[in-house]
Amino acid sequence: MKRIILLSVLVVLLLTGCQQQAPAVEETVVPAETSAEVAMGNGMGMGSGMGASGGMRDRHHAAIPEEYAGTVSPTAVDEASLQRGSELFATNCTSCHGEDGMGTGPAAGGLDPAPAPIARTSQMMADAYLFWRISEGGVPFGTQMPGWKEVLSEEDIWDVINYVRSISGQMAGGPGMGRQDADAQAAMHAEMLANAIAQGIITQDEADTFELVHAEMDTYLEANPPESGGGEEDHQAIALAALVESGTLTQEQVDVFTSVHDRLAESGLMQ
Repeated sequence: MKRIILLSVLVVLLLTGCQQQAPAVEETVVPAETSAEVAMGNGMGMGSGMGASGGMRDRHHAAIPEEYAGTVSPTAVDEASLQRGSELFATNCTSCHGEDGMGTGPAAGGLDPAPAPIARTSQMMADAYLFWRISEGGVPFGTQMPGWKEVLSEEDIWDVINYVRSISGQMAGGPGMGRQDADAQAAMHAEMLANAIAQGIITQDEADTFELVHAEMDTYLEANPPESGGGEEDHQAIALAALVESGTLTQEQVDVFTSVHDRLAESGLMQ
């Protein structure tokens, strides 16, 4: 009889212990699973939830906190700033983002989502967005990027932003980009559109319109270099509005360009 009573007491204690421990498991697992940034692909992460481009798109379109909204770089893009930014980037960022800024650093393989390919994305983002993301790190999205505001000064962060954008500018065909690199970039662009057509994401007519608008926009930006501040999306919007106003492009063509751009990003073909 005593054995039965003791056994019953042990069962009750075990069940009680499990019930008490369950919430702790939820507290450690649920935030990771419900994070808005789990599964950002392309390297800005390869998770298992939203797919390659969904996380990146969510991050890029996230609302900037009030304390950072409207922030504009006070730091000139000059040789001194680029040199400082290069040194800071090499010391603090290359282990994850890689020397080329494409998210291929030696520590990148163990991160999920993967580090951002900031050499591609930095010019698309406004000053306020980049300053916010570097300052606060991945905390708002559940990624492993640390917040740098306690390590780097504001001037340091702006120097890093200037340097990363200089890498992005070279990839896009900016100063210092060789003919071979430009040709390779054009080939990648053509392959992206061909793949999108093959997958039924866009039509040939839409691809042709996208190419036309893209070429006109590049020509405009080359002739009218954007002032410092703002990101590539801001510069593109200004260029497209000017081209419509001048009659070079129609609003319908611009709308097709924007729609194709969004579908390419959502599909993961545009990185």
